Amino acid sequence: MAAIGERTRVSGLALAGVTVVVAEEPESVHRAWQDLPLDVALVIVTPAAADTLGPALLDGARTLTAVLPVLPV
Repeated sequence: MAAIGERTRVSGLALAGVTVVVAEEPESVHRAWQDLPLDVALVIVTPAAADTLGPALLDGARTLTAVLPVLPV
């Protein structure tokens, strides 16, 4: 399991054993997505990371992807 996104949204997932990849800028989000190990079966992404990846989220046929809910302001 891995999580990609902003530090404030994903860092707590490390406590549950999730591999956390902090990616704040679009380039780092794309790099994190491309560099995921082949054995990752679930990727949790923040809404901002999902927006950045766009259709690429559907290209990950080997992984199940979940988008964290948007937090109310």
